[in-house]
Amino acid sequence: MKDQVCKMEVKEGSKFKSSYKGMMYYFCSAACKQSFERDPGKYAKA
Repeated sequence: MKDQVCKMEVKEGSKFKSSYKGMMYYFCSAACKQSFERDPGKYAKA
């Protein structure tokens, strides 16, 4: 799966994760997670 912010490949077990509209998103770093959480609608899959 891909980090929705930087598009880097990440594993589902990543410790950087966030839930949005019932879906779990995984990130490569805390910085990407924070970017997503500031504006999840910009990054979340439609």
